[in-house]
Amino acid sequence: MNDTDVSKQIQQMVRFIRQEAEEKANEISVSAEELNASRIKVLQAQDDVVNEMKEAASKELLNVSRDHHSYRHLLQELIVQSLVRLKEPAVLLRCRKEDVHLVESVLDTAKAEYAAKVHVHAPEIFIDHVHLPPAPHHHNAHGPFCSGGVVLASRDGKIVCENTLDARLDVAFRKKLPEIRKSLFGRVAA
Repeated sequence: MNDTDVSKQIQQMVRFIRQEAEEKANEISVSAEELNASRIKVLQAQDDVVNEMKEAASKELLNVSRDHHSYRHLLQELIVQSLVRLKEPAVLLRCRKEDVHLVESVLDTAKAEYAAKVHVHAPEIFIDHVHLPPAPHHHNAHGPFCSGGVVLASRDGKIVCENTLDARLDVAFRKKLPEIRKSLFGRVAA
């Protein structure tokens, strides 16, 4: 075998090895894409489960405002909590139209509780004539809605404390999301 034959045989072996390596790299690439696609499907399914849980919790919020006795007490607590956060001498309160009578019934008690808690004069609270959206109904399921609660703002509107049931659910859900995911799906390997 002369040098030319040896060189041709080596080049042929190099081409064969290179072709095998390229085929193996393509197989690995396809396998990685399939693995990523399946991971995305799993993550999407997990996300769907979590969103369904939040949706179910949101529907349960509607039951809170149906029990007028406990809801009246909750409104009072939400108003006091908002006043403590704002620490303003005069505030504007916004609630759902159907909650105005309940809010009015607890306003004086809430002001007195706040004043005693923070050691200040009772604030002026003006109930806004613009109301929060009503609870969701079948005919306005995709429109704006509010399950209950209050929004308080400073008179100039620069400081706002949104203390609606929906806003509180969002905050609690975001805060507890890692724990919810861990409880539902266990520890996810990275």
